[in-house]
Amino acid sequence: MIQPVLTPITGYEDRDDPQEPVGALAEFYRAFNGRDLALMERNWDSSDEASMDNPLGGIRRGWNEIRKVYERIFSGKATVKVEFYDYVIHRFSDTFLAVGRERGTLNTQDASLDLKIRTSRWFRMIDGRWRQVHHHGSIEDADLLVRYQAMVS
Repeated sequence: MIQPVLTPITGYEDRDDPQEPVGALAEFYRAFNGRDLALMERNWDSSDEASMDNPLGGIRRGWNEIRKVYERIFSGKATVKVEFYDYVIHRFSDTFLAVGRERGTLNTQDASLDLKIRTSRWFRMIDGRWRQVHHHGSIEDADLLVRYQAMVS
């Protein structure tokens, strides 16, 4: 049985080699927490095969649609910061799947919200580096979900 890793990936790690699974994950969280759309684009597969299913964007297919979700988050008044923890990495020949949890905060000028999200991220080796091809995120607490969606809008 694979033991979950409890040390969080925040995006501020020294290990950020996108040729290594933990490095690709760290790159994603650096892009997300830093609101860096160019780095986010490098982390994702740019093809129409990429997909995302999360509380803000629903199901999105293709990088162009996924990009719109990140643009909305990054340009909004709310600041969202998350870290990935309690995770396992399932590595195959040219793909890996990271399954775990995110915790973080959403802050606006008027309010703050603690976030708890179940998360999976699937990466594929493309052109010598790991690129994200799928993300799924779920917020189990219905009240938290409603508040999160309202504060990011």
